[in-house]
Amino acid sequence: MKILALDFGKFNTMCCFFDTKTRKHSFLNATTDRNYLSTVFKKHKIDLVVMEACGPSGWINDLAESLGLQTFVCSTNEEAWKWSNVKRKTDKDDALKLARMATMSELKPVHMPSEAHREFRSLVKYRKTLDWRINKIKCTIRAWFVNHGISIDRGDKAWHTGRALINSYRKPLTECSAKELWKGELDLELTQLDSLSTQLDGVVKKLEAIGKADPRIVRLRTIPGVGPRTAEILVACIDDPHRFENGRQVSAYFGLVPRQFQSGETDRNGRITKRGNPLARTILVECAWASLRYNPWAKGVYDRICGKQKTRKKKAGVALARKIAVIAWAMLRDEKDWDPVTMIRTTKSFDGTLPLDEETFRTMPPKENSDQRKSRLRREAREAEELTRRCAAKASPTTKSARKSKSKPTQVGKSTKQQSAKSQAKSITTPRSPIGSKSK
Repeated sequence: MKILALDFGKFNTMCCFFDTKTRKHSFLNATTDRNYLSTVFKKHKIDLVVMEACGPSGWINDLAESLGLQTFVCSTNEEAWKWSNVKRKTDKDDALKLARMATMSELKPVHMPSEAHREFRSLVKYRKTLDWRINKIKCTIRAWFVNHGISIDRGDKAWHTGRALINSYRKPLTECSAKELWKGELDLELTQLDSLSTQLDGVVKKLEAIGKADPRIVRLRTIPGVGPRTAEILVACIDDPHRFENGRQVSAYFGLVPRQFQSGETDRNGRITKRGNPLARTILVECAWASLRYNPWAKGVYDRICGKQKTRKKKAGVALARKIAVIAWAMLRDEKDWDPVTMIRTTKSFDGTLPLDEETFRTMPPKENSDQRKSRLRREAREAEELTRRCAAKASPTTKSARKSKSKPTQVGKSTKQQSAKSQAKSITTPRSPIGSKSK
């Protein structure tokens, strides 16, 4: 079996051709270029291509698979890949060690997502990068105002209703005097802030469009307390749920399991390992804190682990984040939405205790996403308008009758006055006959 081990570099890649039968090897310094590596793959007879997981491993793995070669992308975080007590470490040594470890089956493979999924994962990460840049600019602007003794609004209000006050101090850098240079810098930073905010809105709209078309994201958003950002990062990290055998592997993948030190009778658990994607771990913990307001199940789990102790609040939050990750993985694996009845049946199957009573679980309302919430608000507004219109229609006949009843006495009064006036006129014009007179 002939193995090609690749040690990537920014410009050059060290290739090690290793024969498992003769144990002989040879090296080739290749350019990290698509056309050059394609020529290397076609020219040499290769049975297996071994590479370490890094940035270029995605497109190089796709290139090797397109040429019909078997690939093996290994993780460099394992114990077999550690370089300790070694006096020399070169690119040739790395490539040769890759080939030998692959021969002895000491390396652990990593999951290689498709090209489309890698682009989606990159977009999710880029949204957080834009958000970080915006926050950095806002902190810089706040520091300038603090250093010059000018107070602005706190929180988000400074960038909405208080933006007019900030804009009043901006000035083009070419028009600034020696004492007003910070106003020119403020103008440049505000220009970048507006541009980044527009770019962030475009990225969020694209992610929202992808989320509506992806059934996995729609499914995860049915969990109370899980929003679009958490669902996106979970789908981006898990990708294929069937590559995990159980929930313990999912917890270890996100780095939410404790470190373990065992020696003889000593068995000590430390803090979490913090392996895996730090962005996913951060968002999961934020989701755990937010779900306490919307998910009774999460509130019950948190109270059970915390035990009303202030020193266990953070531990309970991290434990709840781990449970949310495992539940999300199980929902993706089974292709089922959030269902409290399923959680009751699963908990009873292993004689577990529910964090809440069964009736509370059954009466949990299903979570609505942003589109459902908007449609519900529009429907409620239409119903309110229709009710107001009906009330106005019912009240209108009474007002008309009241108006008629008010107008009729005035007309009657006028007619009686006119009749009395006419009768008085007649009495004046026609003389009465004397009383008791007789006609002859």
